[in-house]
Amino acid sequence: MNTHFRRESSVKKWSLMLILLLVFSLVATSMMGCGQQKLTKIRLNEVTHSIFYAPLYVALNQGFFKEEGLEIELTNGAGADKVMTAVLSGQADIGFMGPEATIYVFNQGKEDYVINFAQLTQKDGSFLVGRQPDPNFTWDKVKGKTIIGGRKGGMPEMTLEYVLKNKGIIPGKDVTVLTNIQFALMAGAFTGGTGDYVTLFEPVAATLEKEGKGFVVASVGKEGGEIPYTVFSAKKSYIEKNPQIIQKFTNAIYKGQRWVQSHTPEEIAKAIKPSFPDADEKILATVVKRYRDQDTWAKSPVFTKEAFERLQDIIQEAGELSKRAPYEKLVTNKFAEEAVKK
Repeated sequence: MNTHFRRESSVKKWSLMLILLLVFSLVATSMMGCGQQKLTKIRLNEVTHSIFYAPLYVALNQGFFKEEGLEIELTNGAGADKVMTAVLSGQADIGFMGPEATIYVFNQGKEDYVINFAQLTQKDGSFLVGRQPDPNFTWDKVKGKTIIGGRKGGMPEMTLEYVLKNKGIIPGKDVTVLTNIQFALMAGAFTGGTGDYVTLFEPVAATLEKEGKGFVVASVGKEGGEIPYTVFSAKKSYIEKNPQIIQKFTNAIYKGQRWVQSHTPEEIAKAIKPSFPDADEKILATVVKRYRDQDTWAKSPVFTKEAFERLQDIIQEAGELSKRAPYEKLVTNKFAEEAVKK
């Protein structure tokens, strides 16, 4: 009798322990699930894929967006006009492009216009590429020549014309600037025999140099000076509905901007390598140094009024501005200033 009782008691004790262990396991699993942060997917459309945008790729590859609870779905728009189309049609949540596109849309009377909320670059990122090495290049050498300049009304083409005019060279008179070749096809057109020069971003320019098909002779960014060249933008309605997402996105961008300021070109090249898997790391480091030496990247996402008005001066001088747009409507620094404050 006692033996039977002890056995029954022992069975009950083990059953209770198993039940407690199962309950503990379920609770622990549940807590782990709660601890795993669910990421919010953001569809980001970039104007082109270039080392020029190193702080963005650093933010992606160093996990700064994930730290903010965001998952970035990155697509290449191949031109500011196409990026803007994606944003306006709802195919992209955030556009990364030249702010000139937001001015054009606003001046068309669009009610749900696109607002710029974070600046990434403060200079043109393109380089003038010729057919032969020319260490003694001077801008007067382009007189009587043809340059593939990019889409008319786009920042690359307008900045090139701005530089040419500052050098006393009049486009259409002293030099021919081709504006009928799509952005993504410019390098191919040049290597195919069109033009004497072409303006290209990196790593495309460095790739042509490596292949012996083109050679960097000048920096358009260095000659053009400070311009709010590429910024992050979203529709007015999207920003109003998703202020927390915009803030988290801007926080991540600022982390990327700070990171590139405190690391060597070699370290930056290593950090952005996953975004350029086919690029040689030495070429990446060379190009990164080239961009950093000319102070290409903005040190914070704040987009100043002075920069915005200078941008409009350039667009106006290019004959592409019907009327000036109000800074107060097209730029918000609320999120940039909060990111810097943090």
